[in-house]
Amino acid sequence: MAKRVAVLGWLLLALLGFAPAAVALESAPVVTRQSTATLVTESDSFAGKPFRAGLRLRMAKGWHSYWKNPGDAGAATELAFTGLPGLQASEIAWPTPALQRDAGLTTYGYEGDILLPVTLTATAAGTLTLHATWLICEKVCIPEQGDFTLALPPGGGAPSAQAELFAAGDRATPQSSPWPAVVSDGELRLTGAGLTADSVRKAWFIPAGFDTIKASAPQTLTVTDGSIRLALQIGPAFKPDAPLEGVLVLQDGRGQQTALAIAAPSVASDALPLWRVLLMAFAGGLILNLMPCVFPVLAVKAVGLAKLARGHRSYAYASAGGYAAGVLVTFCGLGFGLLVLQHAGAAVGWGSQFQSPAFVAAMAWVLFGVGLSLSGVFHVNTAAAGMGHELCNRSGAVGSFFSGLLAVLVATPCTAPFMGVAVATALSGTPTTTMAIFTAMGAGLAGPYVAIACIPGAAGLMPRPGRWMDVLKQALAFPMYAAAVWMLWTISLETGPVGVVATAGGLVLIGLAAWLVNLDLSGFGRRLAKSLAVLALAACVLLLVGIAQAPAGEARTVADASGSEPYSATRLAALRAEGRPVFVNMTAAWCITCLVNERVALGTAKVKQAFASGNVAYLKGDWTREDPAISAFLHAHGRDGVPLYIFFPANGRPPVLLPQLLTQGIVLNALGAL
Repeated sequence: MAKRVAVLGWLLLALLGFAPAAVALESAPVVTRQSTATLVTESDSFAGKPFRAGLRLRMAKGWHSYWKNPGDAGAATELAFTGLPGLQASEIAWPTPALQRDAGLTTYGYEGDILLPVTLTATAAGTLTLHATWLICEKVCIPEQGDFTLALPPGGGAPSAQAELFAAGDRATPQSSPWPAVVSDGELRLTGAGLTADSVRKAWFIPAGFDTIKASAPQTLTVTDGSIRLALQIGPAFKPDAPLEGVLVLQDGRGQQTALAIAAPSVASDALPLWRVLLMAFAGGLILNLMPCVFPVLAVKAVGLAKLARGHRSYAYASAGGYAAGVLVTFCGLGFGLLVLQHAGAAVGWGSQFQSPAFVAAMAWVLFGVGLSLSGVFHVNTAAAGMGHELCNRSGAVGSFFSGLLAVLVATPCTAPFMGVAVATALSGTPTTTMAIFTAMGAGLAGPYVAIACIPGAAGLMPRPGRWMDVLKQALAFPMYAAAVWMLWTISLETGPVGVVATAGGLVLIGLAAWLVNLDLSGFGRRLAKSLAVLALAACVLLLVGIAQAPAGEARTVADASGSEPYSATRLAALRAEGRPVFVNMTAAWCITCLVNERVALGTAKVKQAFASGNVAYLKGDWTREDPAISAFLHAHGRDGVPLYIFFPANGRPPVLLPQLLTQGIVLNALGAL
């Protein structure tokens, strides 16, 4: 009886005009300066079957709210429905969000008029209530909330006046992908008919899970007939045993966009087999002996090679073993350190320790100290009289170990062929793979010296010792001094004048300490000199603390006359949108390979002319000090260090990755100028 009275009441109100649709099907609004929010339903009444309701947000110009994964910042809208008997609500059917980039951050969200619908089921009509919270941002972010009520009478469930909002929302919701998708080796891959360079000019992926990929990292698209590949930078929340879910947006040549819901499983990588990567790592370490970064330390080893001609096999074996141990221990230490930093979320790569001004200053002091020793300013004699031949061998091994350690540390600014692939594979693989690859590189670097020292007869090919060895030893101090000056120049780019003065002050203190320990004194005078030398070295430690805290210098870009402009992801995207060809050079002041390439290849008149005649934009990224945008670009293209050279042809054609060692011909071929 009561139910019949309720139905008659609803009919009477409708006949008398007291139940207008605008009141029954759109709630009273919650209004702020930034937005107007209401609760709306797709049906005009409750028909006893599932129906849709949603929060409608109308935002002021310039303001935006967020998707379910807000990206680098923000918070998702939350809806809590109650009121109807037996009410159950689905997840929000999120429309495709837009990319929002600001201050180096990437977020996903909405502007203007947006509807966030859900599907509801209930057992009876009644009053539907909603408590909603959302974050709305412009230059500032303001958390907002609202409580909404909507009377939903029993009836046939005919479309309401707001039904078109739900239909428009359906058109804006990502559709299931008609092409299978997988994730392999950091790439999202789709295959199938209809995927061509004309149908897919641009693409970007929006992850459903927070931090499954790096939101601000560039996503490089490669299109071939029947397939597309989108390079992603995998984030710490990515799980290889779970599908990568999100929205893939494809844009054709007319600017029309298609949003696809993706759940891409991980598949086995088609990367090189481990044995080939290990072979490449060994070859890279072998070639590293020829790179200019290692010359100062190899100069020291030249004296050691000459000593091998004395014929003492025990000395040769000790020297070779010490040097190999120093190289391998340091390489493994670098690999382990990079793994630890990666696990902590840091963006690291080959040579990235040179982004620390304190490390560069310390290396300048070490090289300067070695130079002073070679010049004869001081000599640390660890052998006491009567200790004999055994201790001499031990002393040689210790010195060789230090030489191996120093060789690795000064080698890291250089990159040899094959090392880019090897390091990238090492830092993207398991810890065991990483350590194996770094060990192989160390074996390659140490190999030539060990071979000469240990192969019978090889040492005999070296010149016999003599007075010339002392002259050579003193002459070889000057590559050390030159390397220290190079470090000082790097400091000038990283910290400016403050860092230069502090580093130069450290050089003075080291020179003072070397002079003090070599004074011909005895008794109290000698003890006083040693104490003052220790104080001078302690002052260097204090200087290092100050250098580490020094702000970045004003001049961050490696200057040249090539007409380059600073790299930014925004600028690259804008140039590519214009259809203009772009050449990207990722470099650093401490990277000798980079500087040589710019001198012999990128800085030549023919290459400059090719850039000008082809209207090629030249973007240069300076990685001298840590830059997250450049780190992301490196990782997105399978590299963990500089140099990196990529040519993006005109009209969105696939990019061309150039080798790490350049010639003028290689660059001109890539530009299509030959």
